[in-house]
Amino acid sequence: MDARLQQYDDKMKKAFEYLEADYAAIRAGRANPHVLDKLRVDYYGTPTPIQQVGNVTIPEARIIQIAPWEKSLLKEIEKAILTSDLGINPSNDGSVIRLVFPELNEERRKDLVKEVKKKGEDGKVAIRNIRRDGNDAFKKLGKTEVSEDEIKMLEDQLQKLTDKYIKDIDALMDAKSKEIMTV
Repeated sequence: MDARLQQYDDKMKKAFEYLEADYAAIRAGRANPHVLDKLRVDYYGTPTPIQQVGNVTIPEARIIQIAPWEKSLLKEIEKAILTSDLGINPSNDGSVIRLVFPELNEERRKDLVKEVKKKGEDGKVAIRNIRRDGNDAFKKLGKTEVSEDEIKMLEDQLQKLTDKYIKDIDALMDAKSKEIMTV
């Protein structure tokens, strides 16, 4: 791949990976440890991911269990979950914290699918913005360094990259929507 295109491919890839991570955090009625990815616990004055201060397991399909390595962290983990936007009350039995995910009703599933589509559209906009930036950069090259044919070729290749990532985002959106709507 042309070095001038590589940077835009990298940016598009990062935008796609960000969307994937965002989708992993959306709960679909089943327990998914990725919903905890953004939560931080105060561990000796340092905000630390929950996965780094305890053992996160899924004993049943709709339960996440967190066993901290230090009992003193139970309250901190509980506080982090309560102040987050998870919408789940943790149960603390003195040694582990359990998060029980309720079954999603039809209305909540549809809301989540709308959220998935909105995030997907935002991802597509990010990809298109990267394409626009690339095309602008290629046009500036044309004034000094390269021929019009070469610029046209670079723009065509950038468009193919854009189409590929848009198609990947559509597939990701469809897969996540199906996962959410599956009871």
